[in-house]
Amino acid sequence: MLKIYGVYKSRATRTFWLAGELGLAFEHVPVIQAYKLADPMAPGVRTNTRSPEYMAVNPMGAIPAIDDDGLRLYESMAINLYLAKKHGGPLAPKDLAEDALITQWTFFAVTEIEANALKISMANAQGRLATEAGQAEAEVVSRLLKRPFGVLEKHFAANDYAVGGRFTVADLNLAEVVRYGQPYQPLMDEHPHTAAWLKRCQERPAFKAMWQTRLEEQE
Repeated sequence: MLKIYGVYKSRATRTFWLAGELGLAFEHVPVIQAYKLADPMAPGVRTNTRSPEYMAVNPMGAIPAIDDDGLRLYESMAINLYLAKKHGGPLAPKDLAEDALITQWTFFAVTEIEANALKISMANAQGRLATEAGQAEAEVVSRLLKRPFGVLEKHFAANDYAVGGRFTVADLNLAEVVRYGQPYQPLMDEHPHTAAWLKRCQERPAFKAMWQTRLEEQE
């Protein structure tokens, strides 16, 4: 059986959401981020990203990772592309051209958007986005995101989804990165077609189920 290592309040959301979309049965192996623990190496401490047993699964000590009947894989986007292609259906590429486009949008998300968008997400999680200084920080970051968000805006002005006129793993991977910038409303207001696309993605039952589990997760 597929094992997914991680917690919902992490990048593992991407894989949990995909598993829901595909209707996959899986074993959830909770692994918390080491930085959330006072002493991640203390005797009896809960399994975390520095635990030796987890480092044997992912030597980088990050989540998520999977074990799919003996195939151990880490890097969330690689995991999602693998699972989508393995299980097929509308989320997977139907041909080589779609495969290339899905890969393109996935790489675009992680190379052009994620690092800066995460700054907005972290400011929001830490309560700084509600302050004047936090808003100023987010405004600077939004300028850095202007070019990649402009690419998305142009694409989604003409297309409901990233590839093939349907929701695919490309949309899921993109949405989970674009979501990091979502708390800064001026960024979303400036890109209404991108915001509408993100809303379509987040209205999917599998996303809602994943997100509810995330909200209920005990740390």
